[in-house]
Parts: sequence; C-alpha cells; structure tokens
Amino acid sequence: MQTEVRPIINHPVQQPARGNLYRRYIKRPMDFILSSCAIIVLLPVLFVVALLVRCRLGSPIIFKQKRPGLNERIFTLYKFRTMTYKKDQSGELLLDEMRLTKFGKFLRSTSLDELPELWNIVRGDMSLVGPRPLLVQYLPLYNDHQKRRHDVRPGLSSLAAINGRNTLTWEEKFEYDIAYIKNISLALDMRIILTTICVAVKREGINQESCATVDEFTGS
Repeated sequence: MQTEVRPIINHPVQQPARGNLYRRYIKRPMDFILSSCAIIVLLPVLFVVALLVRCRLGSPIIFKQKRPGLNERIFTLYKFRTMTYKKDQSGELLLDEMRLTKFGKFLRSTSLDELPELWNIVRGDMSLVGPRPLLVQYLPLYNDHQKRRHDVRPGLSSLAAINGRNTLTWEEKFEYDIAYIKNISLALDMRIILTTICVAVKREGINQESCATVDEFTGS
C-alpha cells in the first residue's frame, strides 16, 4: 500500500523543457561554484571539527563509504567520523548504539559530519540538492518507481530532509525524492537549501528515537 505523504512545499510542477534547461545548464555549475565557496568560507569550521574528531575519536578522521549516485554509478562518500571502532572479544564491531558517542551524536544533530560531502559536490559525485545517497546494498531492493531517485545526482540536502528527515518512513522518503525530480527547478533548490539551514540549526528529525541510525531498508 502506498504511503500517503504529508503536504510538502507548495511548488507547481515545472514544464519539462524549463526543468531540463536548469538541470542541464545551470544546476551543475551552480553546485560547483557554491560548494567551492562554502569550502573556503567553512575552512576554519572544517579544521576545528577535524581536530575534535581526531582528539575524541582518533584516526581516521574521515569516514568513507561507497554509495550509488547518478545512474547508479558508485562513488566514495566522505563524512566526518561519528563512531568509534570498538570491537567485542571476538573482534567484531560493537552495535552502532554502543559505538556512537555523545560527540558523534552532536555532529549528526548539527549536520557537521556531512560537511566533507562538499568535496563530493565539487568532484561532481553529488549536488547541493537531490535525493540522499543511500547504501549500495539497497539497489536490488528498489522497485521501478523508487529507482527513479537515481535519475539525478544525490544531494547534500533533499526534499525529504526538510520534511521530517529520518523520522519519515522509507516509502515517504522515496515519494519526496520522486516529487523533487518531477518539480526540479532553481526556485525549489533555493527553498530547500534555505530551509535546510533552518532545520540544521533547530536540529530537527535527525534520528529515530529507537536507534542510533535509521532503520535498514528491506524493500517495500
């Protein structure tokens, strides 16, 4: 049964030619310029966070993971580490809830852990706005409708991120992703970016209360 999604941003569906014009000629150059400027402006913040991660969690400072991007092309995602590498007596990593520290929770709740993704945007792996890049193992689990989320570059922020983020069900997230693709425009991207800043400041919808990380997607 398809989940009924709450009303999102009141934004009219763009005409295909107009939306394609923005996506093809404007969106990528805008992503490159804004992310490059953001890296320069946020260098002091990046340095301080990197130093704190090194002191609180040790090395490595950056967490790397393979994620699917545009047309399901696999790329390496960069984030600041938020978990320790503590293991049990058999050498297996402990559960996420046991490895996520108070400092790590702070980084996640403020979205500071995601700042290294600005480099992914400069490289062309990601966009400022688009469906969030999920795990590679989810690829075989998507239905044809959900697979459309890979028709665009994944984003640092998304329509789902400003409408509940990790408090949403998977089906709701995917509906927001497809809604974004259908309505993609400069105006919508700007509204999502500005709203994302407000959501990050308020630290809303970061994690589900029941677990340290979002529930695993097992298919619809």
